[in-house]
Amino acid sequence: MKPLRALAVAGASAVLLMCQAAAAFAGAQHLTAAMMAPALSSTAKYHSLTVAEKAGYSILADTAGTTCIAEPQMGAMGVHYVRGDLVKDPAIDAKQPEALVYAPDKHGKPHLAALEYVVIKSDWEDSQPQPPRVGYGNPVTLPPPTLFGQRFNLTDAPNRYGLPPFYSLHVWVWKDNPAGTFAMWNPSVHCET
Repeated sequence: MKPLRALAVAGASAVLLMCQAAAAFAGAQHLTAAMMAPALSSTAKYHSLTVAEKAGYSILADTAGTTCIAEPQMGAMGVHYVRGDLVKDPAIDAKQPEALVYAPDKHGKPHLAALEYVVIKSDWEDSQPQPPRVGYGNPVTLPPPTLFGQRFNLTDAPNRYGLPPFYSLHVWVWKDNPAGTFAMWNPSVHCET
């Protein structure tokens, strides 16, 4: 009888742990949605590409002239519309993404899918308080920027955009991304029409 009781207690403990993990995940999802609310409300108007262009966003092509960015086996990002003045500014503001990412539908019509926050690595580092140097060792490396509780990704140089090293964070708030809200590539986005 004791082995059965021990097994029941272990099973109940496992169920309790799974419920706690699910509740923590749901809480984190709710917190992220609440944190993203200002970004959603300030960018909803950009579902109109005309409004985005009037606000200063313009299409970005990589060094090969490609405008719809895809990565075989990973999916795609889509077509980026960028505001160069925001990229040059090291400030990170959830309400003002440096880029708007549009996913083409099956007819090639672009639809707002994601926001992208971008900062040039050297600009970011120059804008941050410098940690004190201790001794004669190497200087302390500054951490990348964060937004919505997520660390930005580093894209080193040389890169397909011809930019110096930069940090970026994709936020798929207008289109579901099976790879995750903050994943760089979206397997449900395709550049071929």
